Amino acid sequence: MSNLWRLFFSIIIALPLTFLTLPAHSSPILITQITAGDFLELGVDKMRRGDYQEAIKNFNRAIELKKDLAVAYSDRCLAYLQLQDYHQAIADCTQAINFAPDNFEAYLNRGVAHYRQGDYSAAIVDHNRAIALKPYNFRAYYNRGLARAGDGKDSEAIFDFNLALTQIPRITSLLLADIYNDRGLAHLVLQDIQAAMLDFNLAIRLNANDYRAYFNRACACGRNGDDFGAVRDFSQVIRLNPSNAQAYVNRGVAQYRLGYHLAAIADLQKASEYFENQGKKVAYEKTLDLLKNLRQQISSVTEIAFL
Repeated sequence: MSNLWRLFFSIIIALPLTFLTLPAHSSPILITQITAGDFLELGVDKMRRGDYQEAIKNFNRAIELKKDLAVAYSDRCLAYLQLQDYHQAIADCTQAINFAPDNFEAYLNRGVAHYRQGDYSAAIVDHNRAIALKPYNFRAYYNRGLARAGDGKDSEAIFDFNLALTQIPRITSLLLADIYNDRGLAHLVLQDIQAAMLDFNLAIRLNANDYRAYFNRACACGRNGDDFGAVRDFSQVIRLNPSNAQAYVNRGVAQYRLGYHLAAIADLQKASEYFENQGKKVAYEKTLDLLKNLRQQISSVTEIAFL
């Protein structure tokens, strides 16, 4: 499906039969039939352009013409995934599997939809099937690792991330960074701070513009008592993602621990503004409470100092 298909439509004008005559040796009129494959190609092209609604319309037409076209259901599932319609994505992948039981991509994508719905057990089952079909494809191991981490099975997740690292092409540095980042998170949950830090360092080395790795490394620094390191990395998060309210909150806490009280208050005020603008009411209220408590503690420390 790498070729681009273009359809040309001619204008047909209806004429009264009594006035319609053809030369004795006229050429036959060719009527080009638009096939399910044509609509499938159009849908794929729309997907590449990011027009997922139009892609779905074309996949619908392909399915109308050929009900058992498994790849159309599988591709439509991808469009629904992009639109975050996970219920419909699961339905399409299931239909694709019904028509083509060995459809690796359908199992993989249905697993992603289950994962995003928070159904980690179902996601693991689908990725198991995908691995059985293609045991050397790193995506299935990586996705199963994410599902296992979501299900609280961090040791098993690390095992899957390790398998993914053995299968992934070395040239895909950004994907490698994602795997190291997620493996680092699993290590962090298991309280293995040293292993977590090593993974976050590798992720940052491979992709210095991914704020998530800096955020996670900052959390690891905080757990390790390295508040200077936490402030450094949360500052990098804010540089890369200026509206990250959680980074302001965490940097504010680290600043307070270091005795930079005014900087801590400024960070928490900024965080509360972003939470409010983003409509995150609970986070906004919790940040205001934290800000109030910090001010009270700072006031108490100041009063004691003057005794």
